Amino acid sequence: MIPVLPEFDPPTRVLKRAQYEAFAFELLDGDVRVRNESYTDPDVHEYRVRIQDGVPESCSCPADASGNGPCKHRVAVAIRPRILELAVKMRVVADGGSTSCGDDDTADLPCECEQLSEALPCWNCIDAGRRKLSE
Repeated sequence: MIPVLPEFDPPTRVLKRAQYEAFAFELLDGDVRVRNESYTDPDVHEYRVRIQDGVPESCSCPADASGNGPCKHRVAVAIRPRILELAVKMRVVADGGSTSCGDDDTADLPCECEQLSEALPCWNCIDAGRRKLSE
């Protein structure tokens, strides 16, 4: 289970669209620009998702402003732990802090390992020294 998703409790329709639509992500000072490449005019379907405390808090799209739960852009970011992790790290750096993969304060960041077997952790954790590849 994705750590942020239970907080959102998105409708099935929104979750499915967040999974299958062709989103492109760009990091912006700790936030994420989400561009929906599924449309013929993706420039018109580009929104900024604000990340606060590791959670996609708001989106600049009209659907998010309606207040009927999280929009597909926020859910699309929430179901991609690596995007969230990078956005959080970028915010720390943008706010004047520093971070590296081995810091204790990054140990609780979302990780793809939760979705993999113990024998095959994600590359990010192996690279950071948090996990070892089983032989």
